[in-house]
Amino acid sequence: MRKAISTFILVAAIGIFKPVFAQEMGVSFSFFFPKNGYFSAPISPFSLRGIGFNITNNLALETGGSLYRMSGMNVTNLPFESKEPLVGPFFNLMVPVELILQFGNNDFEFRVKGGGFVFYNFGTKLNNGNLDRAFLDYFDWAVANSNLKFDNNIGYGYEFGVEYIQYFSRKFGVSLGANYYIGGSNLNFRGNVSGATNDTVGVIVTAVSYPEAKLDYTGLEISIGIIFSGR
Repeated sequence: MRKAISTFILVAAIGIFKPVFAQEMGVSFSFFFPKNGYFSAPISPFSLRGIGFNITNNLALETGGSLYRMSGMNVTNLPFESKEPLVGPFFNLMVPVELILQFGNNDFEFRVKGGGFVFYNFGTKLNNGNLDRAFLDYFDWAVANSNLKFDNNIGYGYEFGVEYIQYFSRKFGVSLGANYYIGGSNLNFRGNVSGATNDTVGVIVTAVSYPEAKLDYTGLEISIGIIFSGR
């Protein structure tokens, strides 16, 4: 696990701190709206994006990074569904790699993006209140109290989006963009749930194991940024 984390951080560092080969760099305000989760924003809130190079006049490869303070995300592959996030809050480092098809002129540029991303979470916590309510409905109990453990693994997925850039000079522009992310990481929920019904006396303790449980990194990212161009 330590080796995997170190590799991930190295990839992130290369993506964020190696502007030597960059055609453009950008600093943006980005906001994330997870599916069945809570609105989240990057630390500061700033993210560094648009580091890359042009392959052709209309095709580019870019990377970057965002450090988010995720308020809450949901979990899939459980025997029940919840409309409220079951994991969070936590810190999240996300690094995308995007292939970009771009059109425009000296005044503006329109980009269509697609690619993959990797992420790792820090300080991850379970939302025990939402978990207890989910188990309450699932077991049809009067009260429920969950005590679960989970694994914190590197996650990955794919994303796509669009971006519009208005240039005010050859060196400066403002961008508006939206990306949609679909990914996740394995959580391997296990532990026990205790509770009671209206018809029984005493406490019921049930062991649960959901090895396929997965953090649902699905959501929409909206960004407003400043582009520093090397055109």
